[in-house]
Amino acid sequence: MEDSEDLGSSLLTQRWASVCFAESTFIAKACFRDTGYALLISDLTSVWYECADTDVVAKRSKELNKRLTAHVSSFLNRLSNLMCPLLEGRESDATSFSCQQTPSKLTIHVKSELSGLPFYWDFHCTAAAVEMVSRHLVRPLIRMSLALQCQLQDLASLLLQKDAEIEDYRESGAALSRGRLRTEPFQEELFLQKFVEESLPQFCGTGDGPAFAGTLQHLYTAVARQEARAAQKWRHSGDAGSPERPCSRQLAGEAADLLTTLDSQQEKVEPPSALPQSLGATATPSSPSQRARLPVSKAKRKKAKGLFG
Repeated sequence: MEDSEDLGSSLLTQRWASVCFAESTFIAKACFRDTGYALLISDLTSVWYECADTDVVAKRSKELNKRLTAHVSSFLNRLSNLMCPLLEGRESDATSFSCQQTPSKLTIHVKSELSGLPFYWDFHCTAAAVEMVSRHLVRPLIRMSLALQCQLQDLASLLLQKDAEIEDYRESGAALSRGRLRTEPFQEELFLQKFVEESLPQFCGTGDGPAFAGTLQHLYTAVARQEARAAQKWRHSGDAGSPERPCSRQLAGEAADLLTTLDSQQEKVEPPSALPQSLGATATPSSPSQRARLPVSKAKRKKAKGLFG
C-alpha cells in the first residue's frame, strides 16, 4: 500500500507529455521505480490508469517473454528506458508501440529487445477513477488558471505604470532616439478584444494541438508539487487524529469560493468604464491619479537620458 502511495505521489509531480501511437494522439505521464510503475494516459475524452507492482511485472514478463529470464528490476529498467524517451518526444528505431482502446480499457503493446532477444510488454490500463482525474487534471488546471489570472493582472498594472512613466518623460521634453521603438499606450480592452478575435481561435480549433507549452509545464509541476505536499500533510495529520483530507466536492467548493473572492476583490477596484474589470485596471496611462503613484519628480525639467536620450 505504501509503495502504491509513493508511486501515486511521484506520478503527480510528473509532467504531461504528448505521445502518438500510430494515428492516435494522447497525453501521458509515467513514473518508474524499483517497486513498480504507474502510468496515466488520456485522449482528452477518456482517462486510463495502471499501477503495477513487482509481482504483476514478474507474472506478465513470464507470460509475454518465455525465453527471457531476468530479475524484475531489469524489466522495470528496460520499460523506463523505453517510455521515458517517448515522453520526452524522442523515438527509438528498435522499439514499436501500438494500442487498442475502448472507453473502459486501453492496452499499449510494446515490442523491443532485451539482451539481444525480443522483448514484449503490454500496459493494461483501465478507466481512471474520478478522484484521480480531478487530482491530476481538474484541480491543477483550476489553480493554474487562477495563477495566470493574477499574473495577467500584475502585468497589466505594470504596463499602465510604464506608460505613465513614459508620458512623464515626454512631458519633460525627452524624445526617442529611434522612432521605431515608439509604442502606443496600452489599452486593456482593445488588447483583450484582439486576443479573443485573433489569438484564441488558434487554440480552439478542431485539432487537439499540444498538451502543455513549455512554460505551462513548469507551472503544472509547481502546482502539482504543492498538491503532493498538501496530501502528505493531510496523511500525517490524519494519523494523529486530525480531520481527514477533504473530498473532491469540498475541494471543488473551495476553488469556487476562491474564484468568487477574487471577483469581489476586483469589483472593489472600480476601474474606469473604458477598461475591463477582469484585469483589475486602476487608471488610464495618462491619468493624474496613475501618475501620482509613480516616484517621478517634476521639479527638474531637464531632458532624460538613456532610452530617450
